[in-house]
Amino acid sequence: MIDVATWETANARYLSAALSLLRTRLLRQAGDECVDGDLAAAAAALAQAEGNAGAAPALVLLAAALGLSKFEQNVLLLCAAAEFDSSFASLCARAQGDASRPYATFALALSIFDEPAWDALSPERSLRYWRLIEINQPGSQALTTSALRADERIVNYLKGLNYLDDRLTPYLTVVEPPEPSRGLAASQRELRQTIAAQWRQTGTQPMAPVAQLLGNDAVGKLMIAACAAAEMGRRLYRLAADALPGQPADLEVLARLWQRESVLLPIALYIDAQELDASDAHAAAVRRLLARSDGLFMLAAREAWPRLPRESFVTDVVKPTMEEQREAWQSIISDDDVDSPGLLAGQFNLNITDIEQIARAARLDHAPNAAPLSERLWERCRARVRPLLDALAQRLEPKATWDDIVLPAEEASRLHQIAAQVRQRSRVYGEWGFGRKMTRGLGISALFAGESGTGKTMAAEVIANDLRLNLYRIDLSAVVSKYIGETEKNLRRLFDAAEDGGAILFFDEADALFGKRSEVKDSHDRYANIEINYLLQRMEAYRGLAILATNMRSAMDVAFTRRLRFIVNFPFPGVAERRCMWQKAFPAQTPVRQLDYDRLARLNLTGGSIHNAALNAAFLSAQAGSSVTMQFALAAAKAEFIKLDRPINEADFRWLEPTGVVA
Repeated sequence: MIDVATWETANARYLSAALSLLRTRLLRQAGDECVDGDLAAAAAALAQAEGNAGAAPALVLLAAALGLSKFEQNVLLLCAAAEFDSSFASLCARAQGDASRPYATFALALSIFDEPAWDALSPERSLRYWRLIEINQPGSQALTTSALRADERIVNYLKGLNYLDDRLTPYLTVVEPPEPSRGLAASQRELRQTIAAQWRQTGTQPMAPVAQLLGNDAVGKLMIAACAAAEMGRRLYRLAADALPGQPADLEVLARLWQRESVLLPIALYIDAQELDASDAHAAAVRRLLARSDGLFMLAAREAWPRLPRESFVTDVVKPTMEEQREAWQSIISDDDVDSPGLLAGQFNLNITDIEQIARAARLDHAPNAAPLSERLWERCRARVRPLLDALAQRLEPKATWDDIVLPAEEASRLHQIAAQVRQRSRVYGEWGFGRKMTRGLGISALFAGESGTGKTMAAEVIANDLRLNLYRIDLSAVVSKYIGETEKNLRRLFDAAEDGGAILFFDEADALFGKRSEVKDSHDRYANIEINYLLQRMEAYRGLAILATNMRSAMDVAFTRRLRFIVNFPFPGVAERRCMWQKAFPAQTPVRQLDYDRLARLNLTGGSIHNAALNAAFLSAQAGSSVTMQFALAAAKAEFIKLDRPINEADFRWLEPTGVVA
């Protein structure tokens, strides 16, 4: 391998000899006494400099890479000469016999170089196709007499400075591959090798096929792409698809410049179309870029794009397997904590890079009373996925515990089963092999059905609190859109954000979104059914815990109930349950006096209404400067009946104080 410094020295000598020969040609054209011997000597010196270079000089490399003829090489050198030596401007003016033309022109090149070729002026020839030169042609001036100037990037290349064209840098960001032994799981490293192998197999094709990287794992795809490019000896640059210029002329310049750079530099391009559909307006710009440029391209999308303008192959990218994630956590957590790696891998679906970053941050927490490492890791995983969902759903702070909820034994047992299944997913799906037998339905979905106030939301809070997971209530007004296709996009973003784990999705009033599909009578019915079909698919594929709550179970689509793992009915509470609810409704710090819980339990109220009545009774008592008594409790309960528009029997709300006074 030739030393860089040695090559740069040899390239400088060659460039100096080439400029000396050019100077001699211009002087002869200007009429200076220049014998043929001087020209022959300069040509010999140039040949000797090229022969002694060891490796081809930059101009020769450029000519070979871009298909320049000898005449076109000389034209390019003539255009670049003034950038190397300012005296060439006056020489050009003298050679053309016009002091107002201190610049290179095609006419001058045709007159001073051997074997001139008129087709060098063609836009299809290398000089103009590769934008090696710039032509300043004002008004009606002839092309042959218009000023020519070498492109700045090419001038620097001839000097030996090979770097990415700065006109591309606003569009691109460089992507560094992770260390070979880190950042990627074994399954992802195999994908890197698969992509590189596909390119090697098609190396003889004029245009290399596009590698379509599919799936929701944007970070994983980028890392795999960087490693695949490194496998091919290329450096990867990322281009956001929505940043492509909309005007065809601007896009054509970008495509041509990238194609030129892919010849001059060992680079590859990663087009990030993760948030685009194949029918999106920006997708047309992506297709035109692929059609008008060459090189190694990777297209990151959720689903395969059909009808690309060149050959392509598809690679599905997924997060590391649950077992690979468990092993990554195990390498971080001490051996005496055997359960935490499985729990973290079962709940949070993260890349190896994410796991390593979370681990580094957790280890930096050296507070005196810091929690154990496993707990710090858990909380940082929860915090990691929060920003993805906070913009899409309402986060609830779960405070209720198992002691706060009152349900019949069978329904309470089902809630415990839901929590247990979430907690044991890693063991059952990973260690026990069920995950290898299932392609869908790795998540858990449950339907909470019952009247308003029977405890559905509280039950979701209890499970989230027990599992230490974030709880998000889905705002249907922010999801459902009147515009065709927007509802599906909103739902896709929601489910994709929740896929990384650490969150329970709570669809309140779910019958409004998951209702029965209707008979198609017009286009509105058809698109409404498409939305429901999409929901069915995403619910089945979702790997986390999704809870649907409805007051009208009969309104739910039957296809949803088939896909639900749990259905928990929340019945209207009986007298025994209501008595327990009244007792739990008042915190231990609340001063209460002589409350007759049996009497209160005879009032037909749900748990939610009992909570409201207890809270209102506390405010009434505080305002009166008294502890909570039956007088205030019954008054608050009566207000709940009025609010619910229920018939009132005044006798039910009278209370005989021990003194004999009726309250």
